[in-house]
Amino acid sequence: MEWTATIFFKLCLIMYKISLYTKKKAKALNVIVLPSEKKNKKIDVYDVYGNLLASVGDPNYLDYPSFLRYCGKKIADEKRKLYKIRHQKDRTVKGSPGYYADQLLW
Repeated sequence: MEWTATIFFKLCLIMYKISLYTKKKAKALNVIVLPSEKKNKKIDVYDVYGNLLASVGDPNYLDYPSFLRYCGKKIADEKRKLYKIRHQKDRTVKGSPGYYADQLLW
């Protein structure tokens, strides 16, 4: 059973799909999100003029929507809380990659 879960987890990381959660958050921030062209990032964030603002999200780790989907709300909320504590310094700098990661993925 564990090997199946491990394979499934790895496939989920390889085939990252932008969630509805992230799309809604992007719309509220007035930015556009697309799958990243960078191998080591999940999404690229663009302004309405098509200028790249940031590339965010490590594909080797789950984000809030992914935790919700695969682990449930309780674990997702705990992971979100820990993420916000761990990234307190960079997630509050408006316009930074940390800000967009926080706003769009957590």
